[in-house]
Amino acid sequence: MGDPGMNNNSATDSRLLCRIKEGDEGALVELFARHRDRLKRMVRLRLDRRLQGRVDPSDVIQEAHLEVLRRAGEYVRDPAMPAFLWLRFLTGERLLHVHRRHLGTQMRDVGQEVSLHRGPIPQATSVSLAALLLGKLTSPTQAAQRAEMQLRLQAILNEMDPIDREVLTLRHFEELSNSETARVLGLEKTAASNRYIRALKRLRDVMATMPGFFEP
Repeated sequence: MGDPGMNNNSATDSRLLCRIKEGDEGALVELFARHRDRLKRMVRLRLDRRLQGRVDPSDVIQEAHLEVLRRAGEYVRDPAMPAFLWLRFLTGERLLHVHRRHLGTQMRDVGQEVSLHRGPIPQATSVSLAALLLGKLTSPTQAAQRAEMQLRLQAILNEMDPIDREVLTLRHFEELSNSETARVLGLEKTAASNRYIRALKRLRDVMATMPGFFEP
């Protein structure tokens, strides 16, 4: 059985796409607004840490919105992917342009990013992922442990197969469904699910060995 929430979202997106085909510009704005929070989460996760404080994720989202308005006709004529993944793809393109604009030759290997994601979306670094896993671990007794925990989490993330790490990122941090994850990475649904379970178990096993990690 499919995910009922996902099915409802797909049905709503389909209705909006029908209105867009009929020339309803308000439906296009509504479609983007429905997914804005998910897109912003992706931008925050994948924005190069050197640009944090210099680039506002909302500005990237605004650039993406303009690109969506510009290319909507092209998409509705040939919707090669679900609406949300199309919006995510264009947002990833804009984020990559921001990286190029600000970092130039200091960027990480763009070729690897493109081949891994089947599209121009920057990778989330192990530093960003480890920081999100640690969350708000800031109590006096835990603060001293934070740096060590961060390094251990980064190490285990770096040791993962790149596709496993990306599946974990998409499912756990971007909160994509298994079907969406499989589509983004060009995997079978079963393979995507197995990779996620394997990566999550490995991560939880490591976190369970960290004193104080699961303390309130």
